[in-house]
Amino acid sequence: MTVVTPAATDAARPAPRPATGGPGATSRPVALAVVLLLALLLLPFVPLVLASFAQGYFYPQVLPERWSLRAWQVVLAPDGATWAALRDTVTIAVSVAVLSLVVAVPAGRVLGTRRFRGRRAVELVLLTPVLVPAIAVAIGLHVVLLRLGLAGGIPGVVLVHLVPATPYVVLLTAGVFANAELELEQQARSLGASWWQAQRHVTWRLVAPGLAVAGLFGFLVSWGQYVLTLVVGGGRVVTLPILLFATASGGDTAITAATALFHALPALVLLVLTSRILGGGALTTFGGAR
Repeated sequence: MTVVTPAATDAARPAPRPATGGPGATSRPVALAVVLLLALLLLPFVPLVLASFAQGYFYPQVLPERWSLRAWQVVLAPDGATWAALRDTVTIAVSVAVLSLVVAVPAGRVLGTRRFRGRRAVELVLLTPVLVPAIAVAIGLHVVLLRLGLAGGIPGVVLVHLVPATPYVVLLTAGVFANAELELEQQARSLGASWWQAQRHVTWRLVAPGLAVAGLFGFLVSWGQYVLTLVVGGGRVVTLPILLFATASGGDTAITAATALFHALPALVLLVLTSRILGGGALTTFGGAR
């Protein structure tokens, strides 16, 4: 008869494997990926920064021979065209973001939460303005806006910017409503809350972060429009993209680089501030429509 002692049992068991990682090991690849992504995003701005402070910066020089603030003094001059262009660009982009959300909230809720015949056809129609070349859309709408007396002004530019911005905002809003737990709205109604109270205290809190992201996307789509603004604005509405292309045609590399940075930085700052304010709240209600 063989007696198995506890010591023999422990000896027969396989030795535990040493821990190969922990929370720190998991976070290191994520941090590395974030650093690489930021480097990839910021790399195109490095030549612009160097060129904007350069005086005589030619290929194949890695760094400029001489440094100067001349370009920034021209771009940031109080009586220059940059500040007026910034004002009109912000006015148009904010108007487009707000108006696109006014259309997107009811449309996105229907597309994100309901099934109906022809739903895919509606989504295809929404994407049509994005698929059609911008110049074709601009010329077609320019004729209509001329007859309405809206061409050559900010209202006409806002309306034409809604064409590419609204489809994106509607589809993103549909994803927000599709991933939100709207059953809580019905629970609030069953507990005695009015329709308005349920919308204000339940639904709005669920979808607000995602709607903010959708509105920001509409803002950025309008911010970078050049062809639509040029055709419908007729040269009377000078936004930052219009000013940037006009500056580039002048042949002054330093001023062009400074104008390009001035055009990009406000949108980047807004994107960073919005992401910090929203945190991860938008991620919980953001995604594709079901």
